Amino acid sequence: MAITAKMVKELREKTGAGMMDCKKALTETNGNMEEAVDFLRKSGAAQAAKKAGRIAAEGTAFIEVNGNDAVLLEVNCETDFVTKNDKFQKLVADLASHIAKNKPANLEAALQETVEAVGQTAEEYINSIVATIGEKITLRRFALLTKTDNDAFGSYLHMGGRIGALTVVEGTTDEEVAKDVAMHIAAANPSYVSREDVKEDEVNREREILKEQALNEGKPEHIVEKMIEGRLGKFFEQICLLDQQFVKDPDVKVKKFVSDKGATVKEFVRYEVGEGIEKKEEDFAEEVMSQMKK
Repeated sequence: MAITAKMVKELREKTGAGMMDCKKALTETNGNMEEAVDFLRKSGAAQAAKKAGRIAAEGTAFIEVNGNDAVLLEVNCETDFVTKNDKFQKLVADLASHIAKNKPANLEAALQETVEAVGQTAEEYINSIVATIGEKITLRRFALLTKTDNDAFGSYLHMGGRIGALTVVEGTTDEEVAKDVAMHIAAANPSYVSREDVKEDEVNREREILKEQALNEGKPEHIVEKMIEGRLGKFFEQICLLDQQFVKDPDVKVKKFVSDKGATVKEFVRYEVGEGIEKKEEDFAEEVMSQMKK
């Protein structure tokens, strides 16, 4: 049976698998769509190993809240197209639910534990979806936060999960207030909650840089120290959440916004999908050619 582009497109839309993988599956099953889907699923372990060397820098961040526990995780894939796949989205949600409930100690433990929703370890579950979708998929990282009944989780996903922010705001149960803080974190990308959290050697390093800058500008040495303190304030505004101008009201610092609600920010975590992963620059035409050579 002749395999048409329309058939390949249909199978790709059903499974999210790569174009050449879909063509091979249809060829092996003489164009039977259901058998082709099964063919892609059955080749799970081989597919996962085959994709292992690829770069997975796309994907999604996801947040799951389970009572007083919450998790922010990042699951990566190779193309943005796959993030819209129903099976990929279910995988992400199932992993988040599993981690929020079982609170594994680390990534390795999370991958080896059984996900109750599917009766497989997380690693096996991921590999089975790799077989169906045809792209490398990885659970890259996760962070677990806890709160008390007197606190609130703030959670926010930007651009459908391109950026995720999760925070614990103490002293209030108002989730809208906490969400506003999470939105600010997603937008402003602070590194610390407050000045007190910044390591001393980092502050000293910045102080030395500012001193050299001031001296190179020809400033008198007797006023350099005062200049350094002023510029350090700007430094803290860049990296410390409480020192930043609140994005929804730039006339107010985040510290005042939360304190006016009788609250404080305990901690936060922010993930931006793919940050720190070196992406391979490759256009679509090159991708097709590379696939055809395999």
